[in-house]
Amino acid sequence: MAEYPYKLYDYPDSGNGYKVRLILNHLQLAYSYQAVDILAGETRQADFLALNPNGRIPVLQLADGTCLAESNAILWYLGDTTHLVPTDRLQRARVLQWMFFEQYNHEPNIATSRFILKHTEINEERQQALDQKRPAGYAALDVMEQHLANNEFFVGEFSIADIALFAYTHVAEEGGFKLASYSAIQRWIDAISSHPNHCPINTISQA
Repeated sequence: MAEYPYKLYDYPDSGNGYKVRLILNHLQLAYSYQAVDILAGETRQADFLALNPNGRIPVLQLADGTCLAESNAILWYLGDTTHLVPTDRLQRARVLQWMFFEQYNHEPNIATSRFILKHTEINEERQQALDQKRPAGYAALDVMEQHLANNEFFVGEFSIADIALFAYTHVAEEGGFKLASYSAIQRWIDAISSHPNHCPINTISQA
């Protein structure tokens, strides 16, 4: 770990890994970076499975060698006690509510569609999967649009709920989802993208 308090094992095009890079950048936390090629099966090799037996990125390794997996758990760990997680009990629960929504309604449809279109060859089975995910993905975007029409961010001020949802929403068109009619979502994306500590996806910024 040397001089860095954190080491991030990640795949640069992963939205889940991007969540962690975003919060590290927002909080200006220094970290070292280890790219892991998920397409080449590197997460299934013994050295990586020793870090996360579930064989998935991202993994955040702490200074003492402890490893933490699951992107939203990492967001909570890094964000808790900072301005990115509310102190009010109900507001904290609202943050978790949107993070659960991201994992159960948003990511399985929008993120998975993006992965299929960007990283696989489309066959009949995959096209059927895309067709099945399309209505549920748009339903998730509709829920977000409705909320953002009356709120600048998802829970009060900018929080880890926004980071969790931003990661795959801002590249939703790469998964075949058209955002042109979602004016509130577009305004929210622009607001997050203009933050001085923002970093684009595929960018490794070791503060």
